[in-house]
Amino acid sequence: MFEIDLLKGKTIIITGGGTGLGKSMAVRFAELGANLVLTSRRQDVLDETSAEINEATGAKILTVAADIRSPEQVADMVAQSVSRFKKIDGLLNNAAGNFISPTEKLSENAFKTIVDIVLLGSFNCTLNAGREMIKSGGGNILNIVTTYAWTGSGYVVPSASAKAGVLAMTRSLAVEWAKYNIRSNAIAPGPFPTKGAWSRLVPPGLNIEKKMKERVPMKRFGKHEELANLAAYLMADGSAYINGDVITIDGGEWLKGAGQFNALDKVPQLAWKAMAAARRRKKK
Repeated sequence: MFEIDLLKGKTIIITGGGTGLGKSMAVRFAELGANLVLTSRRQDVLDETSAEINEATGAKILTVAADIRSPEQVADMVAQSVSRFKKIDGLLNNAAGNFISPTEKLSENAFKTIVDIVLLGSFNCTLNAGREMIKSGGGNILNIVTTYAWTGSGYVVPSASAKAGVLAMTRSLAVEWAKYNIRSNAIAPGPFPTKGAWSRLVPPGLNIEKKMKERVPMKRFGKHEELANLAAYLMADGSAYINGDVITIDGGEWLKGAGQFNALDKVPQLAWKAMAAARRRKKK
């Protein structure tokens, strides 16, 4: 699909790059010649992913464990990136947190936790990487949002609120930082199953997964390589005139019916209680 050196010589930071969609995009960038900086909170996961990608592609990879909610840890991660690769060409804000819950059952801390990861974390990374891009003469910021960033959705109010903020930041900086030769765009994926997030967002035993697939006009979920190829294109020089846009990749889902998780109205109260109890057990 692409020339094998499409991203050759570019250094790209990927938050949440050790697992899931972040890992899939990291693999694709590496296949196309990019240098990678993978960051998330767990160094062991990062190291495992780095070794796997390096063995398959030979890519140069730096792994830095960091909590993107911490400005100090993000600043250190960016400083290490510049020290290793001299400059930053791209930032992929992919790290996120989400879970489903009736809003009236949320605590203030639950809301804050999601907003801090998604919105504050994306801002911390954008600010620090952006400053380095300004110094080096330009760069490319790509944010992973959701379709409910503009439609809203029940049962994921913290995530919807935070992603809407990230989308607003994307468009704002597309105008403000264009003078520095920095582009800012977003991708809004529909349902792309991943091992960790899927278990938190799709209640088992209620046929929700089948109903979610039926909502998609193409009658299937997204494939990781489809998202990875779109991200690679937006990171490449060939998309240089795309700025301030959000590209949806969801098989037409949001056009058929807004709010990915609105169908959770049908989840019984006992199931909500069981899921909440399971989350509490995981925290211990």
